[in-house]
Amino acid sequence: MQKIVCFGEILWDVFPTHKKIGGAPLNVALRLKSFGNIVTIISSVGNDSDGKELLDFISDHGVDCNEIQISNEYKTSHVNVVLDNKGSASYTIEKPCAWDFIQPTENSKRVVKDSDVFIFGSLVTRMKTSRETLLDLLEYSKFRVLDVNLRPPYYEMDFLKQLMLKAHFVKFNDEELLEFCEYFKFESNSIERQIKFVSETTETNQICVTLGSEGAILYTDNAFYRSNGYKVSVKDTVGAGDSFLATLINGLLNNKPRQEALNMACAIGALVASKDGANPIIEVDEIQSLMV
Repeated sequence: MQKIVCFGEILWDVFPTHKKIGGAPLNVALRLKSFGNIVTIISSVGNDSDGKELLDFISDHGVDCNEIQISNEYKTSHVNVVLDNKGSASYTIEKPCAWDFIQPTENSKRVVKDSDVFIFGSLVTRMKTSRETLLDLLEYSKFRVLDVNLRPPYYEMDFLKQLMLKAHFVKFNDEELLEFCEYFKFESNSIERQIKFVSETTETNQICVTLGSEGAILYTDNAFYRSNGYKVSVKDTVGAGDSFLATLINGLLNNKPRQEALNMACAIGALVASKDGANPIIEVDEIQSLMV
């Protein structure tokens, strides 16, 4: 059991016919909590019915929401989600919203300092207030995990590199990795070489890259581990990468063999993609059946 803090956006994913609770840091937090960890999330919601429902949901699922601020000025975040015919999602993110204005507090600094792991994404840095709060909190954290989450137009590659220089572990998808390499003028068709370039450029010796239906690759201590993934019928990809990251970090924190941790992460990510929404319940027998 580890003490973990997640920082960033919590929101409603609004589909054409319904809405579901989401936000990458929250999806990661919920999955980590399902593994028995002690999890706190630092974020902000509006003083509105959507915010209250989010807080009730998070609390009911055992994640500490005492560090979720309530804004009287900005509303709870909505993200419009459109799925293509393969279940892949594209997003339209409202701006500004409550999580753009997360304030630094003395208690949040204490919570981060007391945690084993601090997990944060790049999207929350799109506006100055939350960006500066994140940079402040990073100074108090022991082990920093960056979830690269490139949502045009809400990122700057040079600042992303700064975040990576502060991180101990970085997770990309393959498209994000390629975009980073191209921006910094590195050309190679080899994903291993791309990862090595990122590692050398950002002084990060633990990098994971998801490859969609093709699984994932993990680079740590100068060694590569690869999982070819698991075939499922995709309903939607929302939150699949978040559950993948949570499962991988949980496995590594609990000293699981790296290949075993990577395989499990791919299995749970695939199962999330096979279900509706970002945070479905995953049963043990489903995992076992998929991994046979």
